[in-house]
Amino acid sequence: MIIAASIGLALTLLYLAIYYRDPERDLFELCRYYFGKWAGTIIGLSFIVYFAYEASRVLRDLGELTVLVLLNRTPLLIILLLSVLVVGNTVRYGARVLFLTSLALFPIMILSYLFLGTMTVGTGLIEYEQIRPLLEQGWKPIWNAAFPEIVAFPFGQLVLFLVFFPLVKERRRLRRPVLISYLFVAIFLTIINQMNFLVLGPHLVEKSTVPLLQVIQLIEIIDVFERMDVLFVLILFMGLGIKMAAFFVGAVTGLQKITGIGLKKWVLPLGTAIYAASLISPNYTHHMWLGLEKMPLLFLIFQIAIPLFLFLVMHVQRKPNKIKV
Repeated sequence: MIIAASIGLALTLLYLAIYYRDPERDLFELCRYYFGKWAGTIIGLSFIVYFAYEASRVLRDLGELTVLVLLNRTPLLIILLLSVLVVGNTVRYGARVLFLTSLALFPIMILSYLFLGTMTVGTGLIEYEQIRPLLEQGWKPIWNAAFPEIVAFPFGQLVLFLVFFPLVKERRRLRRPVLISYLFVAIFLTIINQMNFLVLGPHLVEKSTVPLLQVIQLIEIIDVFERMDVLFVLILFMGLGIKMAAFFVGAVTGLQKITGIGLKKWVLPLGTAIYAASLISPNYTHHMWLGLEKMPLLFLIFQIAIPLFLFLVMHVQRKPNKIKV
């Protein structure tokens, strides 16, 4: 996690450098402006497909979790349909409403995770022996786990924010909150993953579908604080819903910029495509295998290769749009 987060930090600095060289244009406008109309349009469309696919993966995760924990007798097709309709209703109002919604839900999520973490530690579930032996097989398996899988998911997904950065009014002050937020999330994810290992052990974590859910289910305090998994599922639903909506907004924004057709008109057709794409995998095992084993290298094209090439082109062309920070 720390190795992947360090690579992700370098990518975050790259995305910020791209933004500050031309703060007026979002990702799709940058591609068309610096790569040319035709090549830029093709690359922009490929980013739309990438964002839509990421949204479909989050939708499938949300549906599978619902079946697993809450509605095991409800058909997955119905759960996915209801989910995409709810998220699509948020998307049609654009990025501003999405971020305001996220801002309103943020304190709830932070307090909930702090409460669950405190309960996990306070009930004595942590076993520090689980972390040993350290570096049993050297650095190679650690590097193989970090790259490309963890870099591509979640740290490289910050490329999506090249769509949203131009919406910021206080442009000169953007770098600091972005980096602080990134470091906070990286540390938080590292702690959560470490907590999973310290409670469940490496073998059980590897076989678990949702390790943190299993950790939360172990919390029990004198028959009063039980079923903490309900609280966890609530905040997980909020997180998955926001993430899906963000990729959804990114994709419809791209369609709007490339075609000139209003954002709201793209929500229904793209939502239909996302719904269909979420059903590609016949089961959850195949869904996880496809997303974690086969797709990360492809994702790195959008997260590393294209942004790096875009930055080099911007640097060579030296367009007079750069702002000082």
